[in-house]
This record gives sequence, structure tokens and C-alpha cells, in this order.
Amino acid sequence: MDITFLPKGLIIGFAIAAPVGPIGVLCIRRTLAEGQTFGLVSGLGAATADAVYGCIAGFGLTFISDFLVNQQVWFRLIGGMFLCYLGLRTFFTKTGQHAASGKRSGLVGAYVSTLFLTLTNPMTIISFAAVFAGLGLVSTGGDYLSAGVLVSGVFIGSALWWLLLSGGVGVLRARFNPQGLQVVNRISGTIITAFGLLAILGLL
Repeated sequence: MDITFLPKGLIIGFAIAAPVGPIGVLCIRRTLAEGQTFGLVSGLGAATADAVYGCIAGFGLTFISDFLVNQQVWFRLIGGMFLCYLGLRTFFTKTGQHAASGKRSGLVGAYVSTLFLTLTNPMTIISFAAVFAGLGLVSTGGDYLSAGVLVSGVFIGSALWWLLLSGGVGVLRARFNPQGLQVVNRISGTIITAFGLLAILGLL
């Protein structure tokens, strides 16, 4: 086992998660509106998806990656439509409005939604495959323990980013009054919907 795979995976996971996209906007909005726990759980959904794609690239499961890339049109369409749905729902959400099913169900929904969104983005697997190949990490020579350590590093690195983001935004949460949170909902909803429309229009 190559112990350097852990820090390499950590750096890769952190670097791929860090660029702010629709998931980042969702995490920020949920942290401000519903608390740091919701923001962190949303991020962990994305981190889990990153680990799944890390497994596909790290263990050399090319038949899965080929299938995902070949079906990327459908994945982008479904992901784009879901982003539009989330964006519109966020835009029209009133301040203080919570899921009727309770906090626990809300946390599950927050996790599943970002997990689904990240999994339906075929560019994620392409990014992992490119980075792994560039660093010579795809040739583990059947050393599945090293591959597992690498994937663990990817998850930890990605989760660390979401912990830092939700924690940093959580510090600012107390400064937002209901009117300010309503503005956050409007802006976040618009941005998320725009990401969804861009994903769909990109197929045309």
C-alpha cells in the first residue's frame, strides 16, 4: 500500500469540491436559512458522490465510466431539470418555512438532493479520470487497498471543504434578519435556476 495516496486523494477531493457551483450555492443558502447542520449535510451528499466517482476512477471501472459518459445527455437533462425545480422552490420559499415532515426528514432530503445532483453531472467522472490519469493514480496494479485509501482521501478532502464552507457561512448567519434571508432565497433561487437552464440549453 502506498501511504501517499491518502494526502493525494485529500488534495484531489478538496480541489474538485472547492469551485463554487450550484451545489455551493445550495450549501450557502441552506446554511443561512436553516443552519450549519443543513449546509454541512448538503455538502456531505456531494462528498459522497465524489467518493463514488473516485471509486470508479481509482478502481479502474472503465465500463461504468464509459456508460456514464455515453449517457451524459440524459444525465445533464435530468440534472438540469432538477436544478430548475430546486431553484424555483428556493426562490418562492418563504423565510422560516420548514418541511412539514420535520427536521430529520429535511436533513435526509438535503443530503439526497446534493448526492443526486452531483451524480447526474457526468463532468465529475471525467474530471476525476483526467486528474487520476495525470497524476498516474489509475495504475494501482491491483492494489485495491491503495485504491481504497485514495478514495477515502477524496471523501475526506471534499467533506473538509464543505465543513469549512458551512462553518464560515454559519458564522455570518446571525447577521441576517428575515428580510435578508428572503433576499438570499431570491438570489440563490435565481442562480440555481440559471445553472439548470444552462445545463439544458447546453444540450441544444
